[in-house]
Amino acid sequence: MHFLYILAFSSHSIPLIQIIAIVVSILFLFYIARLIKRAKLREEYAIVWVVCTTLLVGFSFWRNGFEIISHWLGIYQPPNLIFTGGIFASMIYLLHLSIVVSRLQQQNKTLAQEIALLKSKNNISQVEKSELQERK
Repeated sequence: MHFLYILAFSSHSIPLIQIIAIVVSILFLFYIARLIKRAKLREEYAIVWVVCTTLLVGFSFWRNGFEIISHWLGIYQPPNLIFTGGIFASMIYLLHLSIVVSRLQQQNKTLAQEIALLKSKNNISQVEKSELQERK
């Protein structure tokens, strides 16, 4: 904690908000790794979180990154880059989730049909068994 105090209040200090952003981003990255290790977050979804958190850590260290990238892309205000990137990433992720949900819905339908067929076959075999027992 003394290290953070020295960083925040020395003459060539890093702004306190930048220190907080770095620490929180790194803690969040460790939390994601913990969720993956405990199998509470699948790897295919974790990739999105790891990439986003890595970007947060990178831009926490590189303060002028948004200004430079915004200028390079011809965007006048850096916050517009953040919103545009967030909207674009959200739309791609929503499309991915829609594809996953559609696939799961089809699998559920197929499984329900297979269960119905198995129940039907089971009922038929039980009726045949009872008929055989009645004939004896």
